[in-house]
Amino acid sequence: MHDDRSITEHRLRRVLKERIKPAVRTRPVPLSVERWEAPGEPVPVAEGLGAAYGPCAVGDAWGPAWGTTWFKVTGTVPAEWAGRTVEAVLDLGFDRMMPGFQCEGLVHRADGGEIKALNPYNDWVRVADRAEGGERIEWYVEAASNPVLVDHAATYEGDRQTSGDQPLYRLARMDLTVFETEVWELVQDLEVLHDLMTQLGTGDARRYGILRALDAALDAVDLGDVPGSAAAARTHLAAVLAAPAHASAHRISAVGHAHIDSAWLWPLRETVRKVSRTASNVVALMDEHPEFVFAMSQAQQLDWIKACRPELFERIKKKIADGRFVPVGGMWVESDTNMVGGEAMARQFLYGKKFFLDEFGVETHTVWLPDSFGYTAAMPQIVRLSGSTSFLTQKISWSQVNAFPHHTFWWEGIDGTRVFTHFPPVDTYNSDLGGAQLAHAARNYREKGRGSRSLVPFGWGDGGGGPTREHLARARRQRDLEGSPRVEIERPDAFFDKARAEYEDAPVWAGELYLELHRGTYTSQAKTKQGNRRSESLLREAELWAATAAVRAPEYAYPYEDLERIWKTVLLHQFHDILPGSSIAWVHREARGTYARLGEELAGITRTAQSALAGEGDREVVFNCAPHTRRGIPAGGAGRPAGTGEPVTVEERHGGGQVLANGRLRVEVDGRGLIVSAYDLEAGRESVAPGAAANLLQIHPDFPNMWDAWDIDAFYRNNVTDLVDLDALEVTGDGPESATVRVTRSFGSSSVVQSVTLRAGAKAVDIVTVVEWHETEKFLKAAFPLDVKAERSASETQFGHVYRATHTNTSWEAAKFEICAHRWIHVEEPGWGAALLNDSTYGHDVTRDVRPDGGQTTTVRLSLLRAPRYPDSETDQGSHTLRFSLAPGAGIADAVREGHALNLPERTLTGAGPVAPLVAVDDDAVVVESVKLAEDRGGDVIVRLYESRGGRARATLAAGFPLAAAVESDLLERPLEGTAVGPATPAGTVPLTLRPFQIVTVRLRRA
Repeated sequence: MHDDRSITEHRLRRVLKERIKPAVRTRPVPLSVERWEAPGEPVPVAEGLGAAYGPCAVGDAWGPAWGTTWFKVTGTVPAEWAGRTVEAVLDLGFDRMMPGFQCEGLVHRADGGEIKALNPYNDWVRVADRAEGGERIEWYVEAASNPVLVDHAATYEGDRQTSGDQPLYRLARMDLTVFETEVWELVQDLEVLHDLMTQLGTGDARRYGILRALDAALDAVDLGDVPGSAAAARTHLAAVLAAPAHASAHRISAVGHAHIDSAWLWPLRETVRKVSRTASNVVALMDEHPEFVFAMSQAQQLDWIKACRPELFERIKKKIADGRFVPVGGMWVESDTNMVGGEAMARQFLYGKKFFLDEFGVETHTVWLPDSFGYTAAMPQIVRLSGSTSFLTQKISWSQVNAFPHHTFWWEGIDGTRVFTHFPPVDTYNSDLGGAQLAHAARNYREKGRGSRSLVPFGWGDGGGGPTREHLARARRQRDLEGSPRVEIERPDAFFDKARAEYEDAPVWAGELYLELHRGTYTSQAKTKQGNRRSESLLREAELWAATAAVRAPEYAYPYEDLERIWKTVLLHQFHDILPGSSIAWVHREARGTYARLGEELAGITRTAQSALAGEGDREVVFNCAPHTRRGIPAGGAGRPAGTGEPVTVEERHGGGQVLANGRLRVEVDGRGLIVSAYDLEAGRESVAPGAAANLLQIHPDFPNMWDAWDIDAFYRNNVTDLVDLDALEVTGDGPESATVRVTRSFGSSSVVQSVTLRAGAKAVDIVTVVEWHETEKFLKAAFPLDVKAERSASETQFGHVYRATHTNTSWEAAKFEICAHRWIHVEEPGWGAALLNDSTYGHDVTRDVRPDGGQTTTVRLSLLRAPRYPDSETDQGSHTLRFSLAPGAGIADAVREGHALNLPERTLTGAGPVAPLVAVDDDAVVVESVKLAEDRGGDVIVRLYESRGGRARATLAAGFPLAAAVESDLLERPLEGTAVGPATPAGTVPLTLRPFQIVTVRLRRA
């Protein structure tokens, strides 16, 4: 037989595009349109409905960047359409290739109720399934003219303050039409079979069976009367659509979804509208399709709907009660997981799961994080402690170098906890359920022969409207179709139950899920990252002292509502395009203002609580919020500091510069302002590598291949400029409590002032770096070449630390050329180590080199600032103050202690006298992460702590108040059947037994 495949395929494509698809809607009748431009920000619906509308016509330009235009649409269904299915087509000027990244609309009834959203693949509104004729239509379309910002070019359109005012869109179509159901069904038949056919091998008989059926169907289509011939054409396809799938066919659990970034190329306020538009589409689709199941993560987004669209929220609640609208994830937002602090990660689950329980009575079990930029090794334990049992991600498919070896596996965290995890082989979280994607999922699935199923999230995301009726039509046709995977729409927990049942002995992946991409997100938008770190620290302080005051001072009322509101705001800003610095300028401008306001509010809460504790008096009272004793003040207590040790001395250095010493360290700053020696006097050991200089600022070019704010590519290291030219060097303090060498430099269009300080009694040299940063596409690093043979580095992560190799033996290790650390990073050889501490820096790199003398130099660098131009052309421009410290001779325990001390400064008040800690632990290896009152307002004290050194620990928790009982709890403060917490003793102490890196939450019931 002659090979005529290409002829039929080309014929199908043309006939579909030019004849069949246009015949889905017939007999168009123009609707009348009027418009009103909302001034400034979006207005309430009532204001939009009551506005004074002016003339408008199809073809008119509308919508400046970030504007809102209201369209009033009216018309009457022709009488001769009685009994026909009638739809309106409302095309705002959509580009079909960019759902979610352009204009969007929400259609309202005259009474203000939502009907559905308008998007590129959802530009219709059903008027009637069987029209009576003469029905009057009056709708109001709230249309958002969001600018298109997906071309990765430098832009000032990402902020209303700098965007243009020219119209971006042109009204394309506003018609009433007859919807030809049979033609629409024919389109779905043809598309499903075409997609399936092209995925089958050219030697597969099934391919040719489909080809001949398509030929026959096209022959049956009367191109002059497609609606009249559609049913006949479909009869030629019935047999090939009815052929059942092979018994061994891959099984796909299809879950309706609409991934919506809580901010990204749009501000937070627009996300509020995006989620309402999408949810309105979803509930409307559910009314028509009883098989449809939709999963929505991010409690914050549902909370926005509750606040802004209460009618829609009630509709959602009914669908949730029916089991079809499924809350998933259990987090407040789909947060970043690399940089979020430990307690904040716990609160993501506390407030996320609590919202779902309180509002819907739903306990979520699946953590849903498809798009975050890598996943911390602490996550499995946090997931399990939240009451969740499974984890889903998609982003690892974006890794540049190494293909992840599993799609279904057990993920093991730093403490040994495992969580059942799925990584969908479809490699997208916005699937169209087309044949190409489903075939890719089946081919790509790495568990063949052991497992047989995978999950596919389907629907247009980011405001694209979510799943469509076309998606559901594809799912129906591919439920049991020869040559295709079997597709079943079902809930995510149903998938996980089945996957775990068939593959209980899935392989284990231990450690972090490192994304080999988007490494620049550890550094971009330094002030957003600084605001997050400081907010986390201030919340720790506020809760500790508020809880202490609530227990100790009868007149003090614990600020439950204020703290919860502030926590939720901080959690929102940990979303995976806000904290990583990958959103438009508007988002980060607002974030800076938000963090400043929260900082003032938290400082006020802390002052009020501390004043209540300190009482009246004129004695100096120093409050220590850190989890370790310092200067003689116990952890979580207040008093007068003890002596600080030997005084600091300052001497001129031979050859230029200064020498600072305090009996524990001797630090030499040379005439260039660089640290050429940091000598550990107690160990008799130099920390700076021979011939090298520490605190060396270095500039690299920073022009990655694609994702500017997201990426740094390894080739950035090929060019480096050391900043050694000096403007000024002076001693600004000369002891005895401290001494400082102040170094001033200029480079490019920028300048930097560094203060290198040694304090009495300290085993670390502190560096405050003030940068006036005006570079573009540059990367600023601070290098510390250390004389230590370290085979690995330890980086603080949530509730512990993670080790990474310093060598590049394998492609997996080489790909980790930029890594994330929280408050500290540590390198050591047996017997001696050093730590670098920071107050708001996350990006680091660690390299090793063997010197001619045979010694190894391990260079640790902090990533201080970047200057990408997309999506914010002014990223990081301006003044920055960054603090970091070098701690020679530090072990892991020292790094933990000093990292907390740097991030949790002491607070000084005047009062009556010391304040004893509310709780105390007798082993420094056990770190108290948070102290607060219970969420249920019952007055119990919640203490969260963890083992910090990677070893086993036995400790005693002492309560500074009469204690009735101690209960081990989960992150939601519910009783947990654990073994870490022993019974409370009559003396008010609680024995603890912790495994390495174990997190324990103790609920202390007051007597």
